[in-house]
Amino acid sequence: MPPSTCGEYYIKKLAGLTVLANFFLLEPFLYYLILLEKLKSLLKQIEVYVLNRRFHYAWVILAVSFLGVLAAQGVRFSFGAFMESWEDYFATNRGTVSAISFVSFLVFGFSQPFVGKLIDKIGVKKMFVGATLILGIATILSYFVTAVWQLFILYGIVASLGFGGASGVTASVAVTKWFHKKQGLALGLVEAGFGAGQMVLVPSSILLINSYGWQSTVLILGIFLIVIICPILALLLKSEPLKAGMTALGAENVMADGLKETSLPASDKRNFFDRRFWFLLIPFFVCGVTSTGLMDTHLIPFAQFCGFSPTVTSAAVSTLAGFNILGTLVAGILADRIDNKKILTFLYFSRAVTLVFLLIFSSSSSLMGVFQDFPILLIVFSISFGLVDFATVPPTIKLLSEYFKGQSIGILSGWLFMSHQIGSAIGSLFPGILFDISNSYQTSFLIAIVLLVLAGVLSAGLPRVSK
Repeated sequence: MPPSTCGEYYIKKLAGLTVLANFFLLEPFLYYLILLEKLKSLLKQIEVYVLNRRFHYAWVILAVSFLGVLAAQGVRFSFGAFMESWEDYFATNRGTVSAISFVSFLVFGFSQPFVGKLIDKIGVKKMFVGATLILGIATILSYFVTAVWQLFILYGIVASLGFGGASGVTASVAVTKWFHKKQGLALGLVEAGFGAGQMVLVPSSILLINSYGWQSTVLILGIFLIVIICPILALLLKSEPLKAGMTALGAENVMADGLKETSLPASDKRNFFDRRFWFLLIPFFVCGVTSTGLMDTHLIPFAQFCGFSPTVTSAAVSTLAGFNILGTLVAGILADRIDNKKILTFLYFSRAVTLVFLLIFSSSSSLMGVFQDFPILLIVFSISFGLVDFATVPPTIKLLSEYFKGQSIGILSGWLFMSHQIGSAIGSLFPGILFDISNSYQTSFLIAIVLLVLAGVLSAGLPRVSK
């Protein structure tokens, strides 16, 4: 519990920051400046290689975007690691802490169209760097919180604006600007940053919290974002190929590429009456409900409800994250080779089948007993669901860029990702409410299956891309 008086509390906080302050003084700070200079030198060397055409700078953009997504979204996925510590520290319940996540999803979601529009004005680089900086500052400031309502402001609102700016919208726009060829592969690789962040930063946060406490952990994460990630993004990201004196990968020539990038009209209002737009947006909303909302939020509580040990539960979550990366990469590769509407149809129907698996084994105490006796069944679910989880993103964005070629992909993808995050908010909140009412996830699984079948039907109804 926090100290009884704010004065004493902040004195202790400032005293605790003395060691942190020493990190930025004298010799360590000089080493950091030297590191930045070496990074600038590396950038110059990369540009020389590019000018010599030894490799294309688009791959640098992809790598940096991947790192930015890994860092920012990895911190977002780490929310669950802090829940128990925050419950104990602020003497509150899980419902209150979960509400912070709900607010965060909504802020994240509603920010996406504005993020897309702002990218068109200020560019990918300023958006990515600025959002990561905001996120890092909010993360460090959470060290000073004295009441849970302050977390609603810092995490639920401020940090979530950072999450929204350093999101799939920004990374997707960067990829579509720099990759005219191998775009599906590039989208798959950058989307894999979400799974990589989940694999790297979530267990790291758990380890740091167990070793040093949640307050030291937020300081470490905030410093990581500001001191390491922000400089890399600022030095290596370039918003558009033409402005950098380069061409996009697969572009015919600099001038044609530049016209496409610098004269994009705002998205046409007629798009909101276009069947293609809604047949992409509604399934992507369902994707948010069933993936980030239902499974990423409730898989651990469901496994605990079934009686699985913490070791088995952790293994299941890690397995899901790992196969998330694999599924996303495969979907990205296939997006360049086969009809993307077929990929989406397969993914949504397959995800419905994986949830039927859970629906069956949680339908009775005897079947749940079999489920618990054979933990490998939970791992099998994690593998199958992971393969079709984030894999929907590359074909969805690829179709969006092909259907609405010549328009602002930033604004259009912003609407798509907003629908996904609103779905995530709903998918994280209502299964918990339904569980409190029925002491079961059966209704939630059944609703998710019906929604996924609808998403599969809508995806099958998408028209072919005109050549």
